[in-house]
Amino acid sequence: MGNILLLEDDKSLNRGISFKLKKEGYKIFNAFNIKEAKEIFKSNKINLIISDIGLPDGDGFEFCEYIRSISNVHIIMLTALDQEVDIVTGYEVGADDYITKPFSLIVLISKVNAVMKRISDFTNENQIYCDNLIYNYLDGKVTKGSNEIILSKNEGKLLKYLMENSCQIVTKEQLIEALWDIDGNFVDENTIAVNIRRLRQKVEENPSNPDYIKNIRGIGYTFEKRCMKK
Repeated sequence: MGNILLLEDDKSLNRGISFKLKKEGYKIFNAFNIKEAKEIFKSNKINLIISDIGLPDGDGFEFCEYIRSISNVHIIMLTALDQEVDIVTGYEVGADDYITKPFSLIVLISKVNAVMKRISDFTNENQIYCDNLIYNYLDGKVTKGSNEIILSKNEGKLLKYLMENSCQIVTKEQLIEALWDIDGNFVDENTIAVNIRRLRQKVEENPSNPDYIKNIRGIGYTFEKRCMKK
């Protein structure tokens, strides 16, 4: 059903989470520190990461930032710190979701299943592509030719949404809704414009005269070329 990297230094909790996830059919790769987690991630195809914040050789924010520099894989943070600043920091370094300790394993499993369902929905259509630009549904990776393009969480969401709605006009309101976090992180037209500009810098040959993402004055944007799934 999918490969999950679990980074949690509390051996009892690590074991308990692993047991429940394995019963759901997932393959679990257990790590108890950042060094182990990095080695596992480099050597295996990981679909989801669950990471604690307080770790013996660093913190989960540091690990999340490292992962975001090389991959767009989904990340859920575990934290004993129910403080807004820690939640905000997690999102800033690239986390997709968080759950606060102590937590119900049922809630965690529900979050994991929701993420993995979105991945498995594309079992027969793992990628969407246009020319040599490819978005991979399984791990969120974006490649152009032989090069991987590292996108932020919002940039990845935007590209995916635009490619899935290629050759259609997408309004700014639709994009705001696509980017709006379940936790209500603020998204407005300026957020969209900034992320579109950054996205063009990464995927277009000539960002000032884009081939893919075009402005529709006063309305929104369109991914001008037809995208296909495979």
